[in-house]
Order: sequence, then structure tokens, then C-alpha cells
Amino acid sequence: MGLRINDTIPDLKVETDQGSLSLHEFIGDNWAILFSHPKDFTPVCTTEFGAVAQLADEWEKRNTKVIGISVDGVEDHKKWKGDIETFAGAKAGFPIIADTDLAVAKAFDMLPAEAYLPDGRTPNDTATVRVVFIVGPDKKLKLSMTYPMNVGRNFAEVLRALDGLQTAAANSVATPANWNVGDDVVIPATVSNEDAKAKFGEFTTHFPYLRTAPLPKS
Repeated sequence: MGLRINDTIPDLKVETDQGSLSLHEFIGDNWAILFSHPKDFTPVCTTEFGAVAQLADEWEKRNTKVIGISVDGVEDHKKWKGDIETFAGAKAGFPIIADTDLAVAKAFDMLPAEAYLPDGRTPNDTATVRVVFIVGPDKKLKLSMTYPMNVGRNFAEVLRALDGLQTAAANSVATPANWNVGDDVVIPATVSNEDAKAKFGEFTTHFPYLRTAPLPKS
């Protein structure tokens, strides 16, 4: 059975380039983003890790920890970080899990249980290990996005999705298509018009099941 939205992620004990850690302890009371890669020293993944490094201040603003996953070992991770930092012009301060036994990839349903690393392997052997997981402080999976090896991840969209998840959780609302911070939100259908008015003031009724409103000023 694969990992699904609102499932609690497994509390794996993992080795990283920054030492051993437990996933649940690492997350603590924060949000977390786990982003996985099929192999170190690959071109697209290097640009992606670079983008994550450049966004360090944005993750901190959102009380979010980031952690990478790659199926290579700790020493390779440490060497690869030099390339990542050179390319990005930013420090890669996040840990990278050394998933050499594929325990994380299998637990998070990125590879089948019978998968193994063949001798002389290439990134194609672990091509499906290219997923972004957003996890809440409750250690539950909130969102996942899977990318092929030849399309770089859009971290502006990862940030936007994180903002949407945090806004929805904090305000008991939903966010519409292409939503960005400051845009109107969707009032859940379970909220009566009377309660909606008490919470949001004026709101727009597009259809009986679709009502939008600005978030109240805090």
C-alpha cells in the first residue's frame, strides 16, 4: 500500500550528510518538504538542489524544514554539495538522506518493494525517485508531486502550494486555481451563509456551492 494524502509518514531512522536523524524528530513542530533524487551528480537535480538552497530564507519564513533524499552515499552527498553551492551561489544547509538501501524510496512508494540497485547502475534505475512531499507538523502527508528526470521541478509552485496548505490549515478554507497569497479564498460548502458572513464579512456567491472572500485581516 502506497503513502496517500493524510497518511502519517513513516518515522524512519536515516543517515544523512549531517549525521543520523529520525524523520519525525527532524520535523518537530514544523512543516517539512522532502524532495528526492535518483542519483548524485546529475544535471537537472543539481539545478533543483541549487534552487532549494537559494530559497533558504523563504523556507524559514514559513517555518518549514527541507531535506533531500538521494540513493547515493554520505560521502558522495558531501562532494555533490560543493557543486550545488557553486552553481547556486548559496549555501546548501539542508541535510541529504543517503538512501543506499532504498528504505526511504520504498517506504514512500517511489520504488517497488523488490527494487534493488544493480552494479553499474544509472539514474534510469531509480528514475521514479523524483518526488516532492510536503508534510505537516502532524507528520501527515499533505501533498506530493512527481516529476520525470527531464523536467526540472518548479519551486515557485512548491512555495505556492505550501502557502496554500498553510493558509487552508490556519483558516479552515480552501484555495482556488492559481491562488497566491492575498487572493480571495474559497469558503467551504459546509459553512452556512450566516457563519460565512460572521467570519468573512462580505463574500461573493458564484454558485450555491462556490463562494469566495478575502481572508479577514489578522
